[in-house]
Amino acid sequence: MGEWGFLAKLLDKVQSHSTVIGKVWLSVLFIFRIMVLGAGVEKVWGDEQSKMICNTNQPGCKNVCYDHAFPISHIRFWVLQIIIVSTPTLIYLGHVMHVIHKENKLREQQSKNNSSMLKLPKYSDDKGHVKIKGNLLGNYMTSIVFRIILEMAFIVGQYYLYGFVMEAQIVCTRAPCPFTVECFMSRPTEKTIFIIFMLIMSCVSVLLNVVEIFYLACSRNARRRAKIAGGALRGPMNGSEFVRA
Repeated sequence: MGEWGFLAKLLDKVQSHSTVIGKVWLSVLFIFRIMVLGAGVEKVWGDEQSKMICNTNQPGCKNVCYDHAFPISHIRFWVLQIIIVSTPTLIYLGHVMHVIHKENKLREQQSKNNSSMLKLPKYSDDKGHVKIKGNLLGNYMTSIVFRIILEMAFIVGQYYLYGFVMEAQIVCTRAPCPFTVECFMSRPTEKTIFIIFMLIMSCVSVLLNVVEIFYLACSRNARRRAKIAGGALRGPMNGSEFVRA
């Protein structure tokens, strides 16, 4: 798990700048994908090539058959998936850090000049908490859309690369195999269970991202209606005061 430490620290910073559903997505990513991948999957897949048995001793045939069946190992594929899917979130984090740094400078200028600020901080408070609105909201929703697209692309890519079931028998006719060679994988059922589990977690991730988009859209519409309603209430009050005057 040591290799994931840097990524985990970065994603942990996003927790305080995300919605409730975003926090759930990050928890699923940490616990059910990164931790499972580091704690269990690597041990299960550590022998897929060394324990593969073929009905020939032709030098190089076993390696060629394995490369044909698995252009990229499941572990490396899932590691690549987690890193790439997390990239839009890290870009959003960079935007948040830039906004906080910029608005902290504004506060420092105000304290030095001891005067009211012409341009008040819009997104952050003194404690570094941000409000997801304006450009931050647009960046946040864009990162979610890209997460959905990337997640779906990896699901489709996994299906076309090697499917979602680990076959016990692999048939290979590539050179330098002298004839049609049959190879047999170790623990195919156990590996299939992990493949299905990681697939379910990818689907859960997509579902959470879709729900979060609807949540943000509904929250934004609710704020707009409240703002319009507040303006409508202030209008008649101002008008009545004018009449009385």
